[in-house]
Amino acid sequence: MSNPAITIKELIKDKPLLLAGPCSAESHDQLLSTAKELSSFGVKIFRAGIWKPRTKPGGFEGVGREGLKWMAEVKELTGMLTATEVANSKHVKEALKGGIDILWIGARTTGNPFAVQEIADSLKGKNIPVFVKNPLNADPDLWVGAIERLQNSGISEVAAVHRGFSTYEKGLFRNLPQWHIPIEVKRRMPSLVMICDPSHIGGRPDLIYPLSQHALDMGFDGLMIESHIEPAVALSDKEQQITPAMLRNILKVLVVREKSDCSESLSELRREIDEMDERLLDIISKRMAISREIGRYKKENNISVLQPLRYDRLVSRRISQAAELMIDEEFIKLILEAIHEESVRQQIEIFNKE
Repeated sequence: MSNPAITIKELIKDKPLLLAGPCSAESHDQLLSTAKELSSFGVKIFRAGIWKPRTKPGGFEGVGREGLKWMAEVKELTGMLTATEVANSKHVKEALKGGIDILWIGARTTGNPFAVQEIADSLKGKNIPVFVKNPLNADPDLWVGAIERLQNSGISEVAAVHRGFSTYEKGLFRNLPQWHIPIEVKRRMPSLVMICDPSHIGGRPDLIYPLSQHALDMGFDGLMIESHIEPAVALSDKEQQITPAMLRNILKVLVVREKSDCSESLSELRREIDEMDERLLDIISKRMAISREIGRYKKENNISVLQPLRYDRLVSRRISQAAELMIDEEFIKLILEAIHEESVRQQIEIFNKE
């Protein structure tokens, strides 16, 4: 059975708190090999999905109950605590029976109050840490509501996991960070432990380190990172998983800051600036994608790339708007010129290459 003595306060004594392991438990050998590698450099909490909710039917949906036996073996051989996702009362019952130490509620489930309440009801009287991932849509009320449902059922060991928010349009991130949402949740619930899941936010191995460091700089208490012994053959989310060796190297360079070198109010303003910069990059990226589409249309219809009259009208209109928004007109003109120049360059590339 799960260990009733585990508390989140004890878990975060190690900085940062780290939950690591594959997206899914796929086979006995895959799970044990990954776990042994992770435990060799001090990982204390092993995570793996037993039941995998998929966007479409037909994909790998987890090994189910059999995987719980493998998780028990991981705990016995390595001494690591084990964690898995639950989406309903049946999952909760089987996970507790299988000796899982920590549960988490996934983003899809968090957005369903009926499912969260079912889980909360099934956990009444149980003293087990439950980590709640943010819902798919950027709604702090829905996230806080899920946490409160658990707390109202007497579950005191609750933490939050920021995994980013879904968007139809694809950009740098798999899921947009929108850091202001976890900041708002933390403002409402100051004592809430907040974990970051850079694997789901970034969706790419090269983004895990910068996202992890950013989260720690913001004061997050820990990280949940997907690590697979052989990511290239993973049955789910293979694009975002990293090897244990890669995780080990990331942990070596991560900096945990005990104290900020500036006031909390200034830190929060800087975090807002960082997020806006990310959003600006995302918007510019989407604008350039549209410019390339325009380039293809112009090429197909034998239209010249440069349209000076339209550009002049656009600049005049935007400069007028800048004055109303208390932004220097020359500054806006420089930005528009740079964006236009890059748009033209990308359209010319379309003419030359496609």
